[in-house]
Amino acid sequence: MLTYYLQLGLRSLKRNPILTALMVVGIALGIAASMTTLTVMHLMGSDPIPWKSDKLHYVQIDGWDPDNAFRDDGRPPDQVTYRDAVALVEAGKADKQTAMFKLMLPVQPENPEIKPFQSLVRVTYADFFGMFEPQFKYGGPWDRKQDTEHARVVVLGKDVNEKLFGGQDSVGKSVRMNGIDYTVTGVLDDWKLRSKYYDLTNGAFSEPDEMFMPFTTAVDLKQRGSGNNSCWKAPGSGWESYLNSECIWIQMWVQLDSPARLAEYKSFLDNYVSEQKKLGRFPRPLNNRLPDVNAWMQDQRVVSDDVQVQTGLGFAFLAVCLVNTIGLLLAKFTRKAGEVGLRRALGASRREVFKQFLIESGVIGLSGGLLGLVLTGLGLVAVRALYAEYKTVASLDWTMVLMTIVLAVVSALLAGLYPTWRACRVQPAAQLKV
Repeated sequence: MLTYYLQLGLRSLKRNPILTALMVVGIALGIAASMTTLTVMHLMGSDPIPWKSDKLHYVQIDGWDPDNAFRDDGRPPDQVTYRDAVALVEAGKADKQTAMFKLMLPVQPENPEIKPFQSLVRVTYADFFGMFEPQFKYGGPWDRKQDTEHARVVVLGKDVNEKLFGGQDSVGKSVRMNGIDYTVTGVLDDWKLRSKYYDLTNGAFSEPDEMFMPFTTAVDLKQRGSGNNSCWKAPGSGWESYLNSECIWIQMWVQLDSPARLAEYKSFLDNYVSEQKKLGRFPRPLNNRLPDVNAWMQDQRVVSDDVQVQTGLGFAFLAVCLVNTIGLLLAKFTRKAGEVGLRRALGASRREVFKQFLIESGVIGLSGGLLGLVLTGLGLVAVRALYAEYKTVASLDWTMVLMTIVLAVVSALLAGLYPTWRACRVQPAAQLKV
């Protein structure tokens, strides 16, 4: 019987192509507007490393100005000083730990056909690769021994390796940056991050890192970070004064593999700050925090208020489209009152009539969903073209494809409920006596 009703629905839609097109296009536009914004919001806020996001914790300690909180709501600073980062890394109290900062360096290619260019470098420790798990195409990361030796080594991203070495295995070769040669230890494969969650301070959707070098090496070469740098009192002149200042410019992460390890590290961190207080530092009240990846993304508002508002507006537009669809379906079903009356007189129950028209609404919804899926894809292309920073989150995955189709069908069925109910209320006698 369902197949028969489906055939009836298709025939009915073919008899009124203009009305059918209006309903399908209306639903498609509403679906496209809502799903484009929902997809961007969903991918922005989705867990970037779900298999271990609860084990990676961002280190926050409050050594800011005693007279002025870093944030009005009492949250501690989102970076740490150099001296604290080094002390925490060297203490080695976590299962893995790394400190990092952003650096821009000029690259001088050996190939004279390639012009020198600026490269975005992530300055970090060897544990970074084990914590955040980028995949390697060639070679691997440097080790902790090379951290302590301030080794002149580098890991290349896939794109910069393609640019410098034509995508070939470049392990063991040299890359010259700012007049200094670095030996390549490894080349990353595609690392498709939706957000650069390990450095939200400098932008969740900023350009991806092109190279990675040891933290100790960059400091040894007096390379000052290119990212966010905040000071609540003057650091003094000279490189050593800067390193020993209260300026915050380092991001600090730890991996803690169990709740017990998290509690132990929190206790260690509190004790560390207490000891520093005795030395005249950290004048503010104890306010250490260790948010995991998802909590840190929420704290840094990766999904901005603007995106949430746009998503709400998208669904409001869908609601308007559904109201219009309800009106069109009501007009369509009202015109079929005579057909309904005849079917009822021949013994069809209200339930059967309800099924027939609801299936017809479902066909409209499915058609609108398929067209809406195409329009959603075009909408995401437009988002990538207009907002370069959103290019990693403006794409459909299978979850959102399925959700688009389901939302379209459910929306059409909801829109068809009232017109279908009205059609079922038709009195056979009132139609037949005409």
